[in-house]
Amino acid sequence: MSNKVNKQWGGRFSESTDAFVQAFTGSVNFDQRMYAEDIAGSLAHAEMLSTQGILTEEDFKLIKEGLAAVKKEIEAGEFPWSIELEDVHMNIESSLTEKIGIAGKRLHTGRSRNDQVATDIRLWLRNQLDLIDAELKRLQEGILEVAEKEHDTIMPGFTHLQVAQPITFGHHLMAWFEMIKRDRSRFQDCRKRLNISPLGAAALAGTTYPIDRHLSAKLLGFDAPSENSLDSVSDRDFAIEFAADASILSMHLSRFSEELVLWATPAFDFINLPDRFCTGSSIMPQKKNPDVPELVRGKTGRVYGHLFSLLTLMKSQPLAYNKDNQEDKEPLFDIVDTVLGCVRAFADMIPAISSKKAQMYERTKLGFSTATDLADYLVRKGMPFRNAHEVVGNAVRLGVETERDLADMELSELQQFSDLIGADVFEYLTLEGSVAARNHHGGTAPAQVLAAISRAKAII
Repeated sequence: MSNKVNKQWGGRFSESTDAFVQAFTGSVNFDQRMYAEDIAGSLAHAEMLSTQGILTEEDFKLIKEGLAAVKKEIEAGEFPWSIELEDVHMNIESSLTEKIGIAGKRLHTGRSRNDQVATDIRLWLRNQLDLIDAELKRLQEGILEVAEKEHDTIMPGFTHLQVAQPITFGHHLMAWFEMIKRDRSRFQDCRKRLNISPLGAAALAGTTYPIDRHLSAKLLGFDAPSENSLDSVSDRDFAIEFAADASILSMHLSRFSEELVLWATPAFDFINLPDRFCTGSSIMPQKKNPDVPELVRGKTGRVYGHLFSLLTLMKSQPLAYNKDNQEDKEPLFDIVDTVLGCVRAFADMIPAISSKKAQMYERTKLGFSTATDLADYLVRKGMPFRNAHEVVGNAVRLGVETERDLADMELSELQQFSDLIGADVFEYLTLEGSVAARNHHGGTAPAQVLAAISRAKAII
């Protein structure tokens, strides 16, 4: 075996790393996607060192020029990534040193790979959170666009997947909007908590150099430096919190997907999904499969799994940094890729959905959806609600036996259940009357749906 050791940190070792171990422990194949954040962190660290007189102005100038050249090579696809250098950090530092000489070796003064990677991953996730937020906003805009068009389109509301009461399609879509609003809020809170700089915590105990952590934090757009050097390098709460928030978002998208899949079936036939979001069958020529919502629904389990992976990763780690933490990146990267893909698909798809109004209307007539309206009518006439519930139950039983909706019965038939029922009852048994009667904040009345849309537009 060769006696050559890693030239970056190998002074302690007398033999080179086994080739398999080198590949097994290396992370450059996946963490190179943080190259921009790594370079940004190094620039801020170098500027701080220069400001503090730890680096000369000449060294700082060379480092800035060298890192710019490295970044240019990476973005041109010309950078020679090496597994022998383990990770993105050592690859960039090695290339920098080759370009500018000994000044490149001075860059690492006052920091460790431990605080370096902790800084990079926070910077990277912060950037990804901004991308996710932009896509969620676009999805919200798409939901509002369709909800406004469909604010008075009558459809059945369900509980237990049984027809319950009439609502409007616009009102249903606004329920989706509320879920996404909470998701955006959670991600924004997550961003606030992760926006703390660990740079300068070094390996675990800080550094003896007179560094200015407030300056490096400010240069990188962090709100403040972290308070405890041990926690700084070993904290992955922000990653777990992000994974939890992403899991809730994925659950919401899965619920949306389930409804879209159901609504697109001939059994419901509520909506039309554009062909560009569907595929056909290899054997059945009539099929139009809702593959996009099905795949989004399927990817939910993937995100859940990564959350559990990160929780398990951290559950037994003593302070401070451990090599285990290298395993935080692949789950985190995949969550971001998965969530961004799913939200982008929905943001493209939702505005293209069209409703089948006649089908929705006819389905709403099924299941005695205005039964509660009849009970409310009797209460307004002075009957206690529990008595009204029983009266309407008897009327529904007649409807089941004769296969007629309440609105299709004769007045005399309804009056056999209560003499409080008058000719005006049919105003309350229409689908339009049922929807319009719920004219309160958050209600189903078309005017309230439009008001909710107006409020939503003002906050996104």
